Amino acid sequence: MVKINLKEKLSKFTDHWSPRIIAEMNDYQFKLVKIKGDFVWHNHDDTDEVFIVLEGEMKIEFKNETVELKEGEMFVVPKGVEHKPYAEKECKVMLIEPKGVVNTGDAGSNLTAPNDVWI
Repeated sequence: MVKINLKEKLSKFTDHWSPRIIAEMNDYQFKLVKIKGDFVWHNHDDTDEVFIVLEGEMKIEFKNETVELKEGEMFVVPKGVEHKPYAEKECKVMLIEPKGVVNTGDAGSNLTAPNDVWI
């Protein structure tokens, strides 16, 4: 039982689009990620995906709309829904998703991050 300081964990890495695990609860992982620029269009067939903005602003583009998120806001992308996150300036985000979820879904890309990287 150890408390986790989010700012301290975020200070330990600089790369974008490479989620780091900070905790697990049952079969779910809590991940921190820094995002900047465009990501890839993708979906997760088997799970919802939660974005919680800790610092900055981001957008999640869908085929028919765009959701804007600011610090302190969260959004749940339903499973199977194609989406593309992006941020004009660096944005710090917490993701909550089941163990083993690949950040690019089935899309594959040079932005596909290694899975199960703890910080």
